[in-house]
Amino acid sequence: MRRAVVVGASSGMGHEVARLLLADGWTVGVAARRREPLEALARDFPGSVFTKEIDVMDADAGHLLSELIHEMGGMDLYFHAAGVGWQNYTLEEDKELRTVETNTVGFARLVGVAYRYFADRGGGQIAVISSIAGTKGIGMAPAYSATKAFEDIYIQALEQQARIRHIPIRFTDLRPGFVRTALLDDGAEYPMLMDPHRVAKDMVDSVYKGRHVRVIDGRYRVLTFFWRLLPAWLWRRLNIHN
Repeated sequence: MRRAVVVGASSGMGHEVARLLLADGWTVGVAARRREPLEALARDFPGSVFTKEIDVMDADAGHLLSELIHEMGGMDLYFHAAGVGWQNYTLEEDKELRTVETNTVGFARLVGVAYRYFADRGGGQIAVISSIAGTKGIGMAPAYSATKAFEDIYIQALEQQARIRHIPIRFTDLRPGFVRTALLDDGAEYPMLMDPHRVAKDMVDSVYKGRHVRVIDGRYRVLTFFWRLLPAWLWRRLNIHN
């Protein structure tokens, strides 16, 4: 039996990934702040879904994740899809701080639980959804791009640590471009929008293949390749907007 936990499974990419794993025969623990979409998954896949209401920002979120893993009888894959972000030209404080807290503190809290579980168990796989936004500091979304860079580096560091400690944990850092989900339903316009189901299939395939880093899709792989080549003085002068 293959057992996965998907945090952030109530909507967007987490929901799509959970459905694909369930369709592939996995037993899946789904967690999010909203219970109703999780219970809908349980009705669609009776006997294969465990649900848990978890807000990654709550102090007891790690304890609740451990409870979910125990209720499932163990975990082979941890998939982190929880995250927030906005275009924030006016640097509204609430949006910036909520993004920082969710995408750094909440991220480290839950990924840390999964890492320690697999370290004690003797192996497993951790996959996270970060973003191409972590490639460079993007002026229209300061906190979002900075926190996605944090996620990229954090996973890279954990992968190195696991190798040093001889713990067979596989890591997959998934970096999509703009995906047509509720996260982008903020009235702004986004270029090169991707279909969420197609992106989810790419993500699940990348997990199965054990890819370390996967930029989704080809257009964004080309874009980020050239982004990385730009010197800082030129990047500062670019007019990147919606």
